[in-house]
Amino acid sequence: MNLVWRTQAVILIITLLISQLAFGQKPRISFSFDDGSTADFPGYQLEEWNGMILKALDKHHIKSVLFVAGKRMNNPQGMRVLKSWDVANHKIGNHTWTHPYFPSEKVSLADFEKELLKTDSLIKGYSNYYKYFRFPYLKEGNTLEKRDGMREFLAENGYKNGHVSVDASDWYIFGELLKNLKENSDLNIKPYRDYYLEHIYDRAQFYDSLGTALTGRNIDHVLLLHHNLTSALFLDDLINHFKVNGWEVIDTELAYKDPFYSRIPSVLL
Repeated sequence: MNLVWRTQAVILIITLLISQLAFGQKPRISFSFDDGSTADFPGYQLEEWNGMILKALDKHHIKSVLFVAGKRMNNPQGMRVLKSWDVANHKIGNHTWTHPYFPSEKVSLADFEKELLKTDSLIKGYSNYYKYFRFPYLKEGNTLEKRDGMREFLAENGYKNGHVSVDASDWYIFGELLKNLKENSDLNIKPYRDYYLEHIYDRAQFYDSLGTALTGRNIDHVLLLHHNLTSALFLDDLINHFKVNGWEVIDTELAYKDPFYSRIPSVLL
């Protein structure tokens, strides 16, 4: 009995030491972008705002992934956007064709598989074609048939899951900013920038603490952002915000090498 107690005490001490070491590590984060857009926004043409995102990434010497919803990019403007990301040596991943909601009864497993294949045919010709698939709304299937069937389909086609470890609501901030820019071209965007930085950094801190609690260490994070005007306007500030708060910003491809992303969760989403 005394031996059992001592063994448990040693395990507890080791666990605490690992946790303390993990908390002392510098947290690391990478940036990924969903959907792809070909829109012009008030005061910003597509080529300009898309170029602003690429310029910010280049300034900080980091490489990212653009997860493409194929239907949105299947036009001349979309092809120019994809080429610009490819030439800049960012990865181009798969985000389905029409961005369907997989748990819906109207979306079968066969339908969803076709979505992946259709976008695959659009992006596979690029030199930085990246066989990672990001589920729309991060929903991997609400039934065992869908979840396990899609996992098998991904493996059969050489794809990996484009996981996210930090999710936020940049899409909401973008929507509010766009609505108000349309009404007032002289809008002061600083409050939107400040809230954007505060919100996303808050989410990153939360998910980092959760990841440490689950694994006993700092994992390499993958942040989900969207290919839109808020990313264009605020990405440079966001990267700087992480850096000045002690985070290391890394390439998304490097983040995915963290063993954490090879885990297979048993939940239904």
